[in-house]
Amino acid sequence: MTTEVPLPQLGEGDLAFGARSGADAPLPRDPSDLAQILHVPVTLSAVLGHVRVPVGDLLTIGPGAILELDRKVGEAIDILVNDRLVARGEVVLVEDRLGVTMTEIVRPGA
Repeated sequence: MTTEVPLPQLGEGDLAFGARSGADAPLPRDPSDLAQILHVPVTLSAVLGHVRVPVGDLLTIGPGAILELDRKVGEAIDILVNDRLVARGEVVLVEDRLGVTMTEIVRPGA
């Protein structure tokens, strides 16, 4: 079952998000200029944390194993688009499923 998630409308400031400076990357002059890319699929990931384990330990992991991540409970998670950090958020419960709410947009170079 696929659930449609409504997306917020982009404002003028959002159009500049991720744009490179210089003449080789002009900003769209009109939001309708974005129409040609609005249906391009991207990979969106919500990363709870990371852990490094030796291959030997990886082979012994089974059901019920606990992996200690590099984040604390309640700490913001990273939201990536095509493996690029774009926001931070919090895990939320939506009915009987997990979701993520964005709490901060990460600007390039910040």
